[in-house]
Amino acid sequence: MNKKNVQNDNALIGVEFERLSRQGASRRDILRAMAAGGMLSVGGAALLASGNAHAQAKPKQGGKIRVATQSASASDTLDPAKGALATDYVRGNMFYNGLTELDAHLGAKMALAESLETKDAITWVAKLRNGVQFHDGKALAPADVVYSIMRHKDPAVASKAKTLADQISDVKATGPNEVTITLAGANADLPVILATSHFQIIKDGTKDFKTAVGTGPFKVKEFSPGVRTVGVRFDKYWKPGLPHLDEIELIGIGDESARVNALLSGDVQLINAVSPRSTDRIKGTAGYKVLETKTGQYTDLVARDEGGITGNADFRLGLFNLLDRQQLRTTVFRGFGAIGNDQPIDPTNKYYLAGIPQRTFDPDKAKFHFKKAKLGSTPLQIYATPAAEGSVEMAMLLQQVGPRAGLNLQVTRVPAEGYWSNHWMKHPLGFGSVNARPSADVLFTQFFKSDAPWNEANWKSAKFDQMLIAARGEPDDAKRKKIYGDMQVLVHEEGGVGIPLFQSSLDAFSDKLQGLGSIPLAGLMGFAFAEHVWLA
Repeated sequence: MNKKNVQNDNALIGVEFERLSRQGASRRDILRAMAAGGMLSVGGAALLASGNAHAQAKPKQGGKIRVATQSASASDTLDPAKGALATDYVRGNMFYNGLTELDAHLGAKMALAESLETKDAITWVAKLRNGVQFHDGKALAPADVVYSIMRHKDPAVASKAKTLADQISDVKATGPNEVTITLAGANADLPVILATSHFQIIKDGTKDFKTAVGTGPFKVKEFSPGVRTVGVRFDKYWKPGLPHLDEIELIGIGDESARVNALLSGDVQLINAVSPRSTDRIKGTAGYKVLETKTGQYTDLVARDEGGITGNADFRLGLFNLLDRQQLRTTVFRGFGAIGNDQPIDPTNKYYLAGIPQRTFDPDKAKFHFKKAKLGSTPLQIYATPAAEGSVEMAMLLQQVGPRAGLNLQVTRVPAEGYWSNHWMKHPLGFGSVNARPSADVLFTQFFKSDAPWNEANWKSAKFDQMLIAARGEPDDAKRKKIYGDMQVLVHEEGGVGIPLFQSSLDAFSDKLQGLGSIPLAGLMGFAFAEHVWLA
């Protein structure tokens, strides 16, 4: 094994060791949990032998909490294939598990699969974990996995992950505790794709989702779509010592200020999707905290290539040099978030390329590029909306500084309602809003491939498409990282989108709630907080 890889593995093991130690797990439980997660090697075992230097108070078992997310509706579901809202994803992680799950760097670690191996990134063999039970006592079996994955390919299921599942040719049981997944083409990102909540494992043949029978840390006590969900501790959960709480109640409160009020009044103990404007009030109230999770979500300035000036490379460069990224971060997002550089892979992603020269606010350089593009003084319309967070403020700032570079910009503000169907990708200049994706491949495939369904800038690059396919089929992680780095450079230079900032997800909670951490997919620990938190 490469020495650098060993060091990286040991660092990750150290982080996991510290987390479990903080939760008060015994050394034996730590070894069992980390071995179950596929994290132990000879080096890792030696690292653990160094001692439990960071152990803190043991978490309490028991207790109940109420949690309010920003979304709930009559279409709330217990079917992981159909999850579309924050509460759906939280429910999925309460009641089910996937073959894999996401770690703090959006990599995949083993969950219901004890191992997931391949030689060619096409044929993948999953060994299932022994001793896993569904909530009704049934043992996890290969048939459950085959059914859970293959149903995504059936159009009648209406799975939100069908486009991802379409690359799966076949799933079949190849042993008493083994499943083989065959892809149509090589994709080394499969373990990460399977960690998304849509691919969580349900019982073979399940079609009725009035309740949920999964292998997750909680069992369904009550499910009222659009009203509330109550889960109670599953005592035979396969992860040792988890979960800590006896009960979690989920509700949806769409209005952010009402959500904050519910927290500060003690009605709920945890909320997500907090506005940066509310953070001072929350932190200034005794007994409450704010947790920032840096994510890959971004609002992007989109210059579409439709044969006009917005498809001109120099015009685009001029426009992106007018983005005052530091000012946007300070004034619009109150200091939260990470500065972006006009490519979509954020600093939390293990494939992020840090070496691209940072594009900065430079009106003189913008003026140079606008002259090369023969922009002229004709006014240009830019469409902005509250639906894309920060876009209205970005557009107004561009309008203010535009004359310094020779840009005559007129801002058209449109309502949030109907923006995505009536305006997004329908104007030469506008804004998009992209939620974090669990893998670079998913993000590039959905937004930057020439035939991508959401190719916002209508950017087409045969070179980029070839690199995307090459990265999927490259099993060597270091080589894949090099390809993804080259792709980031290409998007930065030519891609037609300005990404000034990667947004943070903000959660707020009572300081009696312990164990909450960050997974950069989203807030609420990537929607997977339920099994980790406890009440002090």
